[in-house]
Amino acid sequence: MYSLSDFDFELPPERIAQLPLPDRSASRLLQLDGGQITDRHFADIVDQLQPGDLLVMNNTRVLKARFFGVKETGGQVEVLVERVLDPRTVLAQVRASKSPKPGNRIRLADAFDVTTGERAGEFFTLHFEGDVFELIEAHGRLPLPPYIEHNADEFDEQRYQTVYSKEPGAVAAPTAGLHFDQPLLDKLQAKGIQFAYVTLHVGAGTFQPVRVEDLSEHKMHSEWYTIPQETVDAVRAARAAGRDVIAVGTTSLRALESASQSGELKAGSDDTALFITPGYTFKTVTRLITNFHLPKSTLMMLVSAFAGYDAIRSAYQHAIANEYRFFSYGDAMLLTTTSR
Repeated sequence: MYSLSDFDFELPPERIAQLPLPDRSASRLLQLDGGQITDRHFADIVDQLQPGDLLVMNNTRVLKARFFGVKETGGQVEVLVERVLDPRTVLAQVRASKSPKPGNRIRLADAFDVTTGERAGEFFTLHFEGDVFELIEAHGRLPLPPYIEHNADEFDEQRYQTVYSKEPGAVAAPTAGLHFDQPLLDKLQAKGIQFAYVTLHVGAGTFQPVRVEDLSEHKMHSEWYTIPQETVDAVRAARAAGRDVIAVGTTSLRALESASQSGELKAGSDDTALFITPGYTFKTVTRLITNFHLPKSTLMMLVSAFAGYDAIRSAYQHAIANEYRFFSYGDAMLLTTTSR
């Protein structure tokens, strides 16, 4: 039985990528298959996939979800939208010297007012005076991960989105998808690789470390996903042909596995709080493209479950020793599941 400390590791600060590479597909790729490690370039992914394999991508789009504002009392406030509930209502983290009460008004970005509603656990309900998506796009700031030390600029606004992003709602990018540019997608398509899409709106909880040593006591953050019927059909066709179902990112994997808990992938929308740890049997995904993850994070546990605990430990040691770039703007891995 694994505990939290089993997923810790020492990472030199200089290994945390602070900026993306100019070219998306210029990243490095560490391939891990059955414990064997191979160093590649991300563009080599074309050669590692076969005609008929299916890439499943998360088409969520990152919101400009961070705001700075002022309470009616004059106190400073920082707001991070976590989830859009309806066209005029969101759940948000609100940081202030004193928590606002229901009915309080907050001026955001010196542009518009929101009214606080009831609390929902660690979040506040905020009521907007106009269309949420329009106001967020016009006045918000892109919320880069907490370990990136610069404020988002115009380059980040372009590079911290996948080229296939479509459905607004995330507060963090599905970062494995950041390595794909259109020429690489065209090469994959020309080879006969199939594409399908899911939507999972990534929440800020993706960056939160687990804080309890006993993993059974961890409360997993919840995220909303949807699986279209055409994606279900594409997965069934790939599996029937004996081809791989490759999740592009842990978010795509969580969506697919959450919708497969009956043993068979089903279309639909739902919230997921699926917490994947070693011992989990994967039902749909056979390979995974992912970035390197934070120590003690649920995503470290997920990849350890997918590719094997010892194999992941060795791969991360290799990546650190060979100066791979870590986290959201870093390099990638191609993993094969031990459940295969």
